[in-house]
Amino acid sequence: MKEVILTSEGYEKLKHEIEYLSNEKRREIADRIRVAREFGDISENAEYDDAKNEQAMLEHKIATLEDRLRHARVIEAGEVTTDAVSIGSLVRLRDVDAKQTVEYHIVGSAEANPEENKLSNESPVGRAIIGRKKGETVEVAAPRGSLKFKILDIKAA
Repeated sequence: MKEVILTSEGYEKLKHEIEYLSNEKRREIADRIRVAREFGDISENAEYDDAKNEQAMLEHKIATLEDRLRHARVIEAGEVTTDAVSIGSLVRLRDVDAKQTVEYHIVGSAEANPEENKLSNESPVGRAIIGRKKGETVEVAAPRGSLKFKILDIKAA
């Protein structure tokens, strides 16, 4: 598995998710399996089959997340500079054509979440601005055409 880059916030979030799935969610599914067994013949028991399938999917997800955690490289706040965009930066961009300002937290792909303005370093915009400095204008190829962004500010998140 390739290295997974996480902010310290993302690392903690991943640890909590694994803990929740390993404890509470496992218990819920085990209870469903126990209740389904009480219905009698498990060879024709849809509830039992459904619960066992959910258990298998849960175990796969836990294993995947644990693997991600094992291969994680955490970007600490002290590593983030404000002179160039990097993972962990909080970047304010101005869409030159739309004349709109947006702010993104640049994160590794495992943490990306557009709803929270967490932009992956592997996304088209992320790739275009990584390593760039305040005041620079970058051009990004997008499905609806080329976009131009001016980097207004870079802060350590």
